[in-house]
Amino acid sequence: MYKVSARVAAGYEALSEALVDALRADGMVDAVEFERDPVLPDFWKRPDMLLSQTCGYPYLTQLREHVHLLATPAYDLEGCAGSNYASALVVRDGSGIATLADAPGRRAAANDIDSNSGMNALRHAVAPLARDGRFFSGVTWSGSHRASLALVQSGAADLAAIDCVTLGYLRREQPSSLDGISILRYSAPSPGLPFVTGAAVPDALRQRLREALLAPAAALAELLPALSIGHFAPCSTHDYERIGALQAEAFSRGYPHLA
Repeated sequence: MYKVSARVAAGYEALSEALVDALRADGMVDAVEFERDPVLPDFWKRPDMLLSQTCGYPYLTQLREHVHLLATPAYDLEGCAGSNYASALVVRDGSGIATLADAPGRRAAANDIDSNSGMNALRHAVAPLARDGRFFSGVTWSGSHRASLALVQSGAADLAAIDCVTLGYLRREQPSSLDGISILRYSAPSPGLPFVTGAAVPDALRQRLREALLAPAAALAELLPALSIGHFAPCSTHDYERIGALQAEAFSRGYPHLA
């Protein structure tokens, strides 16, 4: 979910490999196939999916019958608090937007319609200021947070909501991608992107994966600082209902769609 650079992607792959190695050492798995470019959300719905990270919004709206929660990373990055995270609402320097009250009629960029950080958090943030179900002049669906930032930088869009973990990684890995970008404020917090396993994964294997994340052995623990992960937290479906509450609050204000 956080392929902002080859180094970060390699860090997550190493984390996955360390987890699989621990399962192999326990005699719990043999052959495991890594899917490096899975088709989403189809991959998340595979009953034999051993491990993946998903976004909380599709988990809540599409995946609860297909996956089991394992644990949620608690990132040591600005905008995160324990296993909660928020989105940075960003604008271009010199745009004339100092608060959201300056933004009606401007164009938004959002990564995906099923994104909590890029869509749901932004919809919730602007809903109190929307009129007749509209706030923006239009929305450009960019396909990624990095692409949304580029649209704001170029002037093709005026505002975007960027996952604070993505933003933290970009500050470290590709600082020029944030040139000319200012943060207006952060969105309401919600649980971060959980690690999940497929519905058909046996209970004993699922429990061992959860234990390996919540109490990591040395081989796994030494990989976490490079990913700015402080620890993993045991979040539940009840915790993720906060994401649904953000949606419900926007709906209650007559703002069901980012528009």
